[in-house]
Amino acid sequence: MLVCFGLSWPINAMKAWKSGTAVGTSWMFLALITFGYIAGIAAKFVGGTINWVLAVYFINLLALLVNWAVYARNRARDRRRRAA
Repeated sequence: MLVCFGLSWPINAMKAWKSGTAVGTSWMFLALITFGYIAGIAAKFVGGTINWVLAVYFINLLALLVNWAVYARNRARDRRRRAA
């Protein structure tokens, strides 16, 4: 599951970058997934089960942060278009 999600985030970021719009992107979905990754990372530390899966969580979280950056860029572009 983590590997499939991990592969999906860069694809999603590229698709959103090419579209140039935040329309159809849910910030609530991104927030929920971000919270899930942070909770998963915290659980690894609290439970003392630090293994290779923790690295996958961090890689996925990094890819998700790229999605947040693309979302912010596209929202700004959408605002500029509406103002023009």
